[in-house]
Amino acid sequence: MSVLSIFTQIEASGIGKAIRASLWLFPVIEACHLLALAVIGGSVLIVDLRLFGLGITNEPVSELWRDAQPWFAGSLIVMLISGLLLFTSEATKLYYHGAFWFKMSCLFLSMLFAFTIRRRVAKAANVPPLWSKLVAFVSVLLWAGVGVGGRWIGFS
Repeated sequence: MSVLSIFTQIEASGIGKAIRASLWLFPVIEACHLLALAVIGGSVLIVDLRLFGLGITNEPVSELWRDAQPWFAGSLIVMLISGLLLFTSEATKLYYHGAFWFKMSCLFLSMLFAFTIRRRVAKAANVPPLWSKLVAFVSVLLWAGVGVGGRWIGFS
Protein backbone atom coordinates (compact mmCIF):
# COMPACT_ATOMS: atom_id res chain seq x y z
CA MET A 1 0.00 0.00 0.00
CA SER A 2 1.46 3.35 -1.04
CA VAL A 3 1.45 6.59 0.94
CA LEU A 4 -0.79 8.14 -1.71
CA SER A 5 -3.40 5.39 -1.35
CA ILE A 6 -3.36 5.87 2.44
CA PHE A 7 -3.86 9.61 1.98
CA THR A 8 -6.70 8.95 -0.48
CA GLN A 9 -8.43 6.61 1.99
CA ILE A 10 -8.07 9.18 4.78
CA GLU A 11 -9.64 11.85 2.60
CA ALA A 12 -12.50 9.46 1.68
CA SER A 13 -13.25 8.82 5.37
CA GLY A 14 -16.47 10.01 6.95
CA ILE A 15 -14.63 12.74 8.86
CA GLY A 16 -12.94 14.02 5.72
CA LYS A 17 -16.22 14.05 3.83
CA ALA A 18 -18.07 15.79 6.69
CA ILE A 19 -15.48 18.55 6.94
CA ARG A 20 -15.50 19.11 3.17
CA ALA A 21 -19.30 19.10 3.02
CA SER A 22 -19.75 21.61 5.82
CA LEU A 23 -19.75 25.31 5.07
CA TRP A 24 -18.36 26.30 8.48
CA LEU A 25 -16.47 23.27 9.86
CA PHE A 26 -13.16 23.78 8.02
CA PRO A 27 -12.89 27.51 8.94
CA VAL A 28 -13.70 26.82 12.61
CA ILE A 29 -11.13 24.02 12.82
CA GLU A 30 -8.57 26.18 11.03
CA ALA A 31 -9.21 29.07 13.44
CA CYS A 32 -8.55 26.72 16.39
CA HIS A 33 -5.42 25.47 14.63
CA LEU A 34 -4.07 28.97 14.07
CA LEU A 35 -4.93 30.05 17.61
CA ALA A 36 -3.01 27.05 18.94
CA LEU A 37 -0.06 27.94 16.71
CA ALA A 38 -0.11 31.49 18.11
CA VAL A 39 -0.07 30.18 21.69
CA ILE A 40 2.79 27.84 20.86
CA GLY A 41 4.61 30.76 19.27
CA GLY A 42 4.16 32.84 22.42
CA SER A 43 5.28 30.08 24.76
CA VAL A 44 8.30 29.33 22.58
CA LEU A 45 9.28 32.97 22.17
CA ILE A 46 9.06 33.85 25.85
CA VAL A 47 11.59 31.13 26.68
CA ASP A 48 13.75 31.54 23.59
CA LEU A 49 14.01 35.30 24.01
CA ARG A 50 15.22 34.67 27.54
CA LEU A 51 17.76 32.16 26.20
CA PHE A 52 18.93 34.94 23.88
CA GLY A 53 19.33 37.20 26.93
CA LEU A 54 16.31 39.32 25.98
CA GLY A 55 12.74 39.62 27.21
CA ILE A 56 12.00 38.78 30.84
CA THR A 57 15.58 38.81 32.09
CA ASN A 58 14.72 39.11 35.79
CA GLU A 59 13.49 35.49 35.88
CA PRO A 60 15.62 32.37 35.43
CA VAL A 61 15.10 30.50 32.17
CA SER A 62 14.08 27.39 34.10
CA GLU A 63 11.16 29.23 35.75
CA LEU A 64 9.97 30.72 32.46
CA TRP A 65 10.21 27.30 30.84
CA ARG A 66 8.23 25.72 33.70
CA ASP A 67 5.52 28.40 33.49
CA ALA A 68 5.29 28.25 29.68
CA GLN A 69 5.31 24.46 29.45
CA PRO A 70 1.58 23.85 30.16
CA TRP A 71 0.64 26.43 27.51
CA PHE A 72 3.06 24.86 25.06
CA ALA A 73 1.85 21.31 25.69
CA GLY A 74 -1.84 22.19 25.66
CA SER A 75 -1.66 24.20 22.48
CA LEU A 76 0.48 21.54 20.82
CA ILE A 77 -2.24 18.98 21.52
CA VAL A 78 -4.91 21.31 20.07
CA MET A 79 -2.71 22.04 17.05
CA LEU A 80 -2.07 18.35 16.37
CA ILE A 81 -5.74 17.36 16.68
CA SER A 82 -7.02 20.27 14.61
CA GLY A 83 -4.25 19.74 12.04
CA LEU A 84 -5.18 16.09 11.71
CA LEU A 85 -8.82 17.07 11.13
CA LEU A 86 -7.83 19.62 8.49
CA PHE A 87 -5.59 17.00 6.89
CA THR A 88 -8.47 14.51 6.58
CA SER A 89 -10.44 16.99 4.47
CA GLU A 90 -7.74 17.45 1.81
CA ALA A 91 -5.17 14.70 2.24
CA THR A 92 -4.75 13.94 -1.46
CA LYS A 93 -4.07 17.58 -2.32
CA LEU A 94 -1.54 17.76 0.53
CA TYR A 95 0.27 14.66 -0.69
CA TYR A 96 1.31 16.60 -3.80
CA HIS A 97 2.06 19.86 -1.95
CA GLY A 98 5.71 20.50 -1.12
CA ALA A 99 4.70 22.96 1.61
CA PHE A 100 2.92 20.17 3.48
CA TRP A 101 6.03 18.01 3.55
CA PHE A 102 8.13 21.03 4.55
CA LYS A 103 5.73 21.83 7.40
CA MET A 104 5.59 18.23 8.60
CA SER A 105 9.39 18.01 8.58
CA CYS A 106 9.68 21.24 10.56
CA LEU A 107 6.96 20.12 12.97
CA PHE A 108 8.66 16.78 13.61
CA LEU A 109 12.05 18.41 14.12
CA SER A 110 10.54 21.19 16.28
CA MET A 111 8.85 18.74 18.61
CA LEU A 112 11.92 16.52 18.80
CA PHE A 113 14.14 19.52 19.54
CA ALA A 114 11.69 21.02 22.07
CA PHE A 115 11.35 17.84 24.10
CA THR A 116 15.05 16.98 24.09
CA ILE A 117 17.77 19.60 23.66
CA ARG A 118 15.74 22.76 24.33
CA ARG A 119 14.15 21.25 27.43
CA ARG A 120 17.54 20.22 28.86
CA VAL A 121 19.04 23.64 28.19
CA ALA A 122 16.05 25.52 29.63
CA LYS A 123 16.06 23.43 32.82
CA ALA A 124 19.86 23.57 33.31
CA ALA A 125 21.39 25.92 35.85
CA ASN A 126 24.60 26.92 34.08
CA VAL A 127 24.56 26.90 30.30
CA PRO A 128 27.20 28.79 28.33
CA PRO A 129 25.59 31.86 26.69
CA LEU A 130 26.67 30.84 23.21
CA TRP A 131 25.02 27.42 23.61
CA SER A 132 21.74 28.88 24.94
CA LYS A 133 21.63 31.40 22.08
CA LEU A 134 22.25 28.66 19.53
CA VAL A 135 19.46 26.53 21.04
CA ALA A 136 17.09 29.51 20.99
CA PHE A 137 17.98 30.30 17.38
CA VAL A 138 17.36 26.73 16.21
CA SER A 139 14.09 26.57 18.15
CA VAL A 140 12.76 29.81 16.66
CA LEU A 141 13.91 28.79 13.19
CA LEU A 142 12.18 25.39 13.37
CA TRP A 143 8.88 26.75 14.74
CA ALA A 144 8.95 29.57 12.19
CA GLY A 145 9.27 26.85 9.53
CA VAL A 146 6.06 25.27 10.84
CA GLY A 147 4.23 28.60 10.56
CA VAL A 148 5.68 29.47 7.15
CA GLY A 149 4.86 25.99 5.84
CA GLY A 150 1.30 26.33 7.07
CA ARG A 151 0.80 29.71 5.45
CA TRP A 152 2.43 28.40 2.27
CA ILE A 153 -0.20 25.64 2.21
CA GLY A 154 -3.01 28.12 2.88
CA PHE A 155 -2.02 30.63 0.22
CA SER A 156 -1.03 28.37 -2.65
